Amino acid sequence: MGRSINLEGKVAMITGASSGLGKRFAQVLSQAGAKVVLASRRVERLKELRAEIEAGGGAAHVVSLDVTDYQSIRSAVAHAETEAGTIDILVNNSGVSTTQKLADVTPADFEYVFDTNTRGAFFVAQEVAKRMIMRGSGGSKPAYRIINIASVAGLSVLPQIGLYGISKAAVVHMTKAMALEWGRHGINVNAICPGYIDTEINHHHWSTEQGQKLIAMLPRHRVGTPADLDGLLLLLAADESAFMNGSIITADDGFALT
Repeated sequence: MGRSINLEGKVAMITGASSGLGKRFAQVLSQAGAKVVLASRRVERLKELRAEIEAGGGAAHVVSLDVTDYQSIRSAVAHAETEAGTIDILVNNSGVSTTQKLADVTPADFEYVFDTNTRGAFFVAQEVAKRMIMRGSGGSKPAYRIINIASVAGLSVLPQIGLYGISKAAVVHMTKAMALEWGRHGINVNAICPGYIDTEINHHHWSTEQGQKLIAMLPRHRVGTPADLDGLLLLLAADESAFMNGSIITADDGFALT
């Protein structure tokens, strides 16, 4: 007998849902039956994604969110729960990067990366978790899921994106701290550490000379696609992952082994 992930009756909020991995995450969770809340600064793109999801028979809501603004975070989460119902799953996905040597990083660069990747991720998770804690798990098994999107760069030192890696290493440790503190409240907190994934933001890079050199250095000489994360995302969002808390999982086609 076959078995599939069923998220019917669940509400999932995805940050950074206007493009790239966040867009794919929203589509996949919707296809599994979840009602999705699409959160980002680019509201018009969210509305386009909502129309796609609704055309496919799913349910989606749009909220404006700037993760670098604490009041925006609070307002967005409150709006999400008013529109869609209480949040069961958070995919904490918003992220930015710079490409530069550490010696060239300015205070503005540091704030740009850390305000989104670390500070923003922390306070989004905190705001959602506060509401989850107030409701309680309502049963013996963990009822809620927070999935932080970190990076293999947070586990291994990679050239030219050191600042990004530092910010994502903080997300890895943050995930473990949240899992330890919030697990008793029925919240499982885990992290996905993707390797090199082809998205609209970096798509042009893979055809350049530098991009081709990087691909040649990868274990199987290929980059991933957002769809390569589908199975892991669904597992961590589902009831079937009730015994997983504080897990830091790489999905990098073996890159971390090199």
